[in-house]
Amino acid sequence: SSALASAFGSRLSFSSCLSAQLRFSSRSCSNRSSSCSRLAWSASAFCWRSLACATLALGMASAWSAGSAASTASTHWPTQTVRLVVGFPAGSSPDLTARALAEPLSKALGQNVIVENIGGASGVIGTAALTRADADGYTFAVVFDTHGVNPSLKDKLPYDTIKDIAPVILIGTSPMVLVASKNSGITSFKQLTEMSKAGKPFSYGSIGIGSLGHLSMARLAKQAGFDWNHIPYRGGGPLMQDALGGQVQLAVGSEFLVKPHVDSGGVIPLVITTAKRTAALPNVPTVSESGFPGFNAPAWWAVLAPGKTPPAIVNAMNQAVTKALKTPAVASKLKAQGIEIVAGNPETLRDFIGKQIAVWGKFVIENNIKETQ
Repeated sequence: SSALASAFGSRLSFSSCLSAQLRFSSRSCSNRSSSCSRLAWSASAFCWRSLACATLALGMASAWSAGSAASTASTHWPTQTVRLVVGFPAGSSPDLTARALAEPLSKALGQNVIVENIGGASGVIGTAALTRADADGYTFAVVFDTHGVNPSLKDKLPYDTIKDIAPVILIGTSPMVLVASKNSGITSFKQLTEMSKAGKPFSYGSIGIGSLGHLSMARLAKQAGFDWNHIPYRGGGPLMQDALGGQVQLAVGSEFLVKPHVDSGGVIPLVITTAKRTAALPNVPTVSESGFPGFNAPAWWAVLAPGKTPPAIVNAMNQAVTKALKTPAVASKLKAQGIEIVAGNPETLRDFIGKQIAVWGKFVIENNIKETQ
């Protein structure tokens, strides 16, 4: 405020200065003498220099005022309910993850945290709602691994995956598990690969075209030269129903989806897609240790914000989620979903998403994978 008062004072001084200079010119310089003209020119130059300084002061004062307002907003955030958008229906893994975080986040932030399901198009509709929201720190989204595939799988997204979205935190990762129907006669991944190498075709189901399960198995089959046919299902329920009934030979899904059926003996676990084994299925080998070194295709969950959200708010949300992830209740719920907590700063997530988009985008394009297949 003092800067603004000073700037406006300078503006008034300029007006007075210029007015005095004009009066001086008319009264004292009517004879147009050279000395008087030089004096008038000097007075005029002084006035214009005063205006330049005043203009600069106004610019600096405006910038200070805007910066101060943004700083104040960040310092006092949050002052109202915070919304977590989920681009999948209730009961889905992103939904369960968001709801596991909501209560401890509410305690950490001192405000209500609500979960809003805006499902459809593999998370695109929910993410689009996020990018349309005000970047004021009151709307975030919990996304699934489809977020890294959608840019290459969808013909046109209603947002820019990089520019319109700010990464907040990588919640965690989980393996996909390839299982065999008991009617298939397959009891191990070694047996499956030997039969596939001999030219025997197999069919595997996933929760849909472009899902991580689909792409990870398609990548494995491509790398090994297997004749595997993909059968897309509309969700995990129908997929596991057919796997249990023997209508599909192989099925690939998240640990959370398939483990109950592994535990009941309904399906046979063959291999997992992450770089290391999971504690929930310690006897199930990884693809990497089963003849395909370096293979790693984790499912993942993350929190995002609108792209122009102030960095101070993004960092504050990152810290709040990190705190929530450390609570026993959240850790227990995520473990039950097969999620291994990662956390880290926003840059960790930015790098991770960039790599996911690059890896799966390249595979989708090179293999001409279309959503309508």
